[in-house]
Amino acid sequence: MKESEEREFRDFAAARLESLRRVAYLLCHDWHAADDLVQTVLLKLYQRWRRLAHVDNLDAYVRGMLANAWLDELRRPWRRERATERLPEHAAAADGADPDRHLGRLLLRLGPRQRAVVVLRFYCDQSVEQTAHLLGISEGTVKSQAARALDTLRALMTGAAPDRTAGGASRPQRLLATEVTR
Repeated sequence: MKESEEREFRDFAAARLESLRRVAYLLCHDWHAADDLVQTVLLKLYQRWRRLAHVDNLDAYVRGMLANAWLDELRRPWRRERATERLPEHAAAADGADPDRHLGRLLLRLGPRQRAVVVLRFYCDQSVEQTAHLLGISEGTVKSQAARALDTLRALMTGAAPDRTAGGASRPQRLLATEVTR
């Protein structure tokens, strides 16, 4: 890589590092794992920099790389470890309040694909088409995953059960629900 290209990459990475960390945190809800994801994505980006430096929306492409890297990590068998509620030691208190803490707890309750769709669609402000392209899924899947995720998030925020008949359910389920209420 030429020195000027390397400088461009360093400038790009430095300018977006915090933003990428926040997106990664919203996906995995663990700052250490988020740092690992960002590092993995930046390494891949560095390796492809010559080909990708002139992409129209490089920020969106990198966020898609981040979401896909996270989904890939979940598929690996050695990553099936589960965090526990109780830590062996007490963590030090944080200096400031985390603005994404409440959102992160809610997102943690979603499935991996729904979480990736919600983060890309609403936090990263990607369109349905862009999200589908970035995740390698159909636009219909993006719409249905987003609808189900939002239904779940609304229910979690209000403490009610998710409304599966109002758009989150399939057509036969909605017809059945209509028949039952008649």
